[in-house]
Amino acid sequence: NSGTTNMSGAIRLSNFLKSKNKNFLISFVGSHVQALPLETLKKEKSIDIGFTNEGVYSLQNLLKTNLELNDLKNTKGIVFRNNDEIILNDAEIIVPQEKMDEDLPGYAWDLLPYKKKPFDLYRSPLWHAEYNQKYRTPYAAIQTSLGCMFGCEFCMINIINRNDNSEIGVASNYSKMRYWSTEFILKEFKKLLNYGVKTIKITDEMFLLNPKYYLPLCEKLAELNKNDDLKLWAYSRIDTVKRPEILSKVRKAGIKWLCLGIESAEKKIRLEVSKGKFDDVDVNAVIQKIHDADIEVMANYIFGLPTDDLSSMQKTFDLSLELCTSGWNAYAAMALPGSMLYKQAVQSRIKLPDNYEAFSFHSYECSPLPTKKLKAHEILKFRDNAFHLYHSNKKFLNRIEKRFGIEAKKNIQNKLKIKLKRRIIEEKSF
Repeated sequence: NSGTTNMSGAIRLSNFLKSKNKNFLISFVGSHVQALPLETLKKEKSIDIGFTNEGVYSLQNLLKTNLELNDLKNTKGIVFRNNDEIILNDAEIIVPQEKMDEDLPGYAWDLLPYKKKPFDLYRSPLWHAEYNQKYRTPYAAIQTSLGCMFGCEFCMINIINRNDNSEIGVASNYSKMRYWSTEFILKEFKKLLNYGVKTIKITDEMFLLNPKYYLPLCEKLAELNKNDDLKLWAYSRIDTVKRPEILSKVRKAGIKWLCLGIESAEKKIRLEVSKGKFDDVDVNAVIQKIHDADIEVMANYIFGLPTDDLSSMQKTFDLSLELCTSGWNAYAAMALPGSMLYKQAVQSRIKLPDNYEAFSFHSYECSPLPTKKLKAHEILKFRDNAFHLYHSNKKFLNRIEKRFGIEAKKNIQNKLKIKLKRRIIEEKSF
């Protein structure tokens, strides 16, 4: 979700490099250029080449050439600049399942910068560390799979799987998942443990989806978690974590938090944007089972989905208070490049942000998507108020104190002293 936001700093860097030497050949890979290849190169003159999916094979092919015009024209999976002309080539394939361990061979952990010891420049979200500063670092994130099987309209994660050359890429057209082997991922975890890293995010969009892959890994991780000192968290669909025996294995693996996309209290709204993701699921019952398994929940909500109004957003917030999870996160719906919401907004001629920072959920420039009944600043104000109301709620704070101690509660209260500044709320515009 940060691909477009990260373009802000990346473009400043590429512009700086070009100012020092115009002959530098600069290439970009990432969700923004994958979603909007032609538009990106037309707008950003410092970019010479963009990769239109994950770029693994395109980059390998380019590095075997002299990088001349004919080479570029014959390289699949790129968009490139030829003087004033922008050329978009046919797509290259992504790394297939059977080649994952070989062609995407892990992380160069040893190359990460550090101050005194490895990973000491990285820290987890406060909630992942049980609201305790001492657990926040060292910290790392790891993926055991890529992509997602589903096609939610607000999500752009599957843009990495792009296999066409349309002007606007839509992630839900490329739904696909690929996995590394259990043995491969276990080696990566062991490397992190050898570095002293025990607070780890499993970044997969849907870790607890396919038991063929996650159960063997959980069983192996449990062997590394004899002292229960691992602090892992992972994403899950809310309808795949109902069985207590599964939750028991997940907890033994050191996964102490599950991040669930609840999105909205209104089933109709959820189904409109998430393709049936929550049909026939009792959210309250599922979360109670997770809590019973001694696993905490980071609940995700979205305010300002296409048919939202003030009443439906209030119902979503009320549901979050009722569920009272130890983690709470909410976004104002954003038409992220690569999502169906973005393409629909373009087609409907809805005003979209005119700078990269405005796509950032927490930035001063944040400009979310308006709905038919709500302006963008109304949605963002509701979200920011909800954040403070939830984290100052007595029921929530009592849960935190009971689970993690008085210091954790104080850390949350100190966090609430910081209030985000928002341009569109100050101006009441857009």
